[in-house]
Amino acid sequence: MDQKIIDLYDNYTHGGMSRRGFFDKLVALAGGTAAATALLPILENNYAKADMVSETDSRIKGETVTFKAGAQDVSGYLVSPAADGKYPSVLVAHENRGLNPHTRDVARRLAVAGYLAMAVDFLSPIGGTPADQDKAREMIGTLNAPDVTGWAQGAVAYLRGHAQSNGKVGAVGFCWGGGVIGRLAVAEPTLDAGVVYYGQQPPAEEVAKIQAPLLLNYAGVDERINAGIPAFEEALKAGNKQYTLYMYEGAQHAFLNDTNEARYNKEAAELAWGRTLDFFKQHLAG
Repeated sequence: MDQKIIDLYDNYTHGGMSRRGFFDKLVALAGGTAAATALLPILENNYAKADMVSETDSRIKGETVTFKAGAQDVSGYLVSPAADGKYPSVLVAHENRGLNPHTRDVARRLAVAGYLAMAVDFLSPIGGTPADQDKAREMIGTLNAPDVTGWAQGAVAYLRGHAQSNGKVGAVGFCWGGGVIGRLAVAEPTLDAGVVYYGQQPPAEEVAKIQAPLLLNYAGVDERINAGIPAFEEALKAGNKQYTLYMYEGAQHAFLNDTNEARYNKEAAELAWGRTLDFFKQHLAG
């Protein structure tokens, strides 16, 4: 697919462009309404594909839970291995479409790997994630970053105190959620490990507060996010922070999202996910 079309979709989903404005530009790039209409299912997430691990998989058990973050009630999808025991915990922060089937599937993948995982619905304080992806994106735009960080800290506390937790808590986030993990690492000194996938970096002047080791996964074709890497990495080095950064050349923003045909990169996704599991095993096991 023409990179200009993928870039247009990225601008639409992250830059406040209206759907009508996006489609008009897509028509111009595609060469007509019919061609543009045919491209939409490729560009947009198809959640019918979000089932790498089924909800009915006998290896896991899942439920919707509500926890307190200060005075705020926040909900999440909590998944654990089916067997009783103590497990390391992982907070999962979704993209800018809210807690959708893909993010729920990511939590199930973690549970299969031996983690107590909770995919937080960061839209739950304002009504919950809607089925309409555009509506969810609009709702995300109304959230205040300090509130979101506080909710993430509440999730960390909930997981750490859960009866099935071994007391270690990590966090992983994607796109908008990757930015959440960066800010969480700044604000929460008890976080044991953080993994960022193509997320906006925290302000360089706040990086000194980070205590958790970080694994940073970036897409090679992601100018908007990658512009912030140099200042972030300089601050990490200046603060002698523990981090590992990988650049997946040729991969698009959101390359791990297997429900998006235009962006999913199987090779990069499998490599990054393997590194994520190895990182969590190193820092959360025991």
